[in-house]
This record gives sequence, structure tokens and C-alpha cells, in this order.
Amino acid sequence: MMRILLCSILIICFTFSIALAKKGGKRMLSLSSPAFQDQQLIPANYTYQEKGPNPPLKISDIPPRTKSLALIMDDPDAPMGTFVHWVVFNLPITTKIIEEGKLPKGAEVGQNSIRQNSYICPQPPPGKVHHYNFKLYALDVQLALAASTTKDKLEKAMRGHIIDQATLTGLCKR
Repeated sequence: MMRILLCSILIICFTFSIALAKKGGKRMLSLSSPAFQDQQLIPANYTYQEKGPNPPLKISDIPPRTKSLALIMDDPDAPMGTFVHWVVFNLPITTKIIEEGKLPKGAEVGQNSIRQNSYICPQPPPGKVHHYNFKLYALDVQLALAASTTKDKLEKAMRGHIIDQATLTGLCKR
């Protein structure tokens, strides 16, 4: 029994050390919200019920080589395929908080699925729970992109430049 316990502890320590080595011993990029926890319901004041603004987001553990941040919010459960609610790029690396309804100075907004350069709050159709993914990327470049930039164009521009990424998923249901 003791041998199994010791082997288990060694495996856990080994796995943890590999994970740290892959990150160079650094903490991983983190995205959270004071309004909701990961995999929990987004409060009504940030959804279709109130035509709400973007929820506040907290960014931490930005990797040292980061030159800019990008953020995509989408709903992969949308009936016609993934619906893009928000495309943001060139967020300053000094960004620690994205305030409710605001973006930091210097951040640029691309086009959502209805070709607007703005945030669209969660508005799922009646039925099942939808997952709203806030995906944050730490990039090793500033991006030279147009205001017409879509999620696809942003993802293409980010290829080969992503240092780290984090996801916060909020839920919404009608």
C-alpha cells in the first residue's frame, strides 16, 4: 500500500514539474470575472434580459514576452454555427481589468457575426444552455489589422504568435 502511495506521489510531482518546465516555471495566463465563475451562469444584467454591457474581466499572469493581447467571445452552441460576439485585439499588456462596458485605451475592436464593431451580449434562443467562451491570447506582436477584422482574420494573424492563452466560459439559457 505504501509503495503505491509513494509511486502515485512521484507521478504527480513528475507531471507537475513537466507542466512547469513547459511554461518555463512561469504561471499561466489567467482570465476571470468578478461577475461570474468559469462554467457558471452569466448574471442577467450582462445578457439579453438587460441588453447588457460586457461583463468585467480580470487578466493576470501575462507572460513576459507579451507585446499585445487579443480577446474573442463566441457561442459555439448557436443554431447556425459558432456566433461571434466580440473581437478585440491590441489590448495593451498593462491591462489587468476590462471594465464593464468599456475597453482600455488603445484596444481595437473587430467585427462580430453581424458585422458590427461592437460587443453583443449573450442572447441564446429558447432551449438548451449556451456556452459563451471568452478566449484571451497573449501575443508576441502588435497586430496591424483593419477595423473590418473578423474572428477568422484575427485567428489567422495570430498564428505563430500565441505565447499563451486562457478561456473563461460563461453560461446562459432562456
